[in-house]
Amino acid sequence: MGRLVSTEGLTEIQEEILKTVRSFVEKEILPVATELEHNDEYPTAIVEGLKELGIFGIMIPEEYGGLGESLLTYVLVVEEIARGWMSVSGVINTHFIVAYMLMQHGTEEQKQKYLPKMATGEVRGSFSMSEPGLGSDVAAIKTKAVKGDDGNYTIDGQKMWLTNGGSSNLIAVLVKTDEGQDSVYKNMTTFLVEKEVGFGETAPGLTIPGKIDKMGYKGVDTTEAIFQGHQISADQILGGESGKGFYQMMDGVEVGRVNVAGRAVGVANRAFELGIAYAQQRETFGKKIAEHQAILFRLAEMGTKVETAHAMVVKAARLKDSGQRNDVEAGMAKYIAAEYCNEVVADSFRIHGGYGYSKEYEIERLYREAAFLLIGEGTADIQKMIIGRSLLKEYKL
Repeated sequence: MGRLVSTEGLTEIQEEILKTVRSFVEKEILPVATELEHNDEYPTAIVEGLKELGIFGIMIPEEYGGLGESLLTYVLVVEEIARGWMSVSGVINTHFIVAYMLMQHGTEEQKQKYLPKMATGEVRGSFSMSEPGLGSDVAAIKTKAVKGDDGNYTIDGQKMWLTNGGSSNLIAVLVKTDEGQDSVYKNMTTFLVEKEVGFGETAPGLTIPGKIDKMGYKGVDTTEAIFQGHQISADQILGGESGKGFYQMMDGVEVGRVNVAGRAVGVANRAFELGIAYAQQRETFGKKIAEHQAILFRLAEMGTKVETAHAMVVKAARLKDSGQRNDVEAGMAKYIAAEYCNEVVADSFRIHGGYGYSKEYEIERLYREAAFLLIGEGTADIQKMIIGRSLLKEYKL
């Protein structure tokens, strides 16, 4: 281990968890990640191993069978996992967001029903806001739940970009419920939709068509979800009350952005490791390329960017753990970590020269994975809007 991406003030338990995960990544993820990614193969054995380590329940309270750890512990684990293979951290993240929303907003009955099984990985979560042609304009969703005379609802519409869409059996889905509130945001509700694992009609009136073929972020299944007359009881409304879905989802996205920032740090750290190792092996003009000033300066910039992004992630996580809002800090962390990750990966790619373009070298995979982090959990432009508006409030004349 080098000196980058270290965190001060961790407890012995946190250090032990990170040591265990780091060992798992070295032994179980890195040796197989590139082959699985190239084959777009779901990492079943890796996921089972993470279940045994308790990672699926890392933040779920002990009373519900989890480890009861902090957001900081979780995001540091994510950094380690993403360093091995970013797609695996995606499997965990979407599940984690659903568990977090249940912890923060669910009824006690909902917590008792789902959290113990989510802690073991028996129930696996996916998270759905986006729709075709929608992007970051969440308020413009069209998928709708209509309340019937019996008090239950019928959902119709099409959702997009569900990570774990096929492998999950519980979807937290945001829909319009138009029940007479004075704001579009108060006419949105989160439903907890149960389904079977797999593709096709996974529940009556719910179809998961299949995996979306992607440039990167492979292995993990990304899907659509088509609702056609899906019947669901009012008991499956998150928190038991309609009209609160937008705020519940934004709370989930806030911690999700810290997670994506952590993923970016993990990918950037791995790209740095590969670049600095290759620079000490490859020779040109009679000396190692690390001895050329151009490469040396590039390595210095790469290491500084990794360390800066990590510090931002740690700050955002600790702020949330203290009970404060971290929308600005989460946005800053996600923005800078994703941008720096792409820059560090591109620099490592250049250090590798022609070999970086070969699928035999790991940096080729990282180059494709890094692009996803620019758009996942909100683009850089969305983060800038959040940050800028908040700063204007703080510094208003």
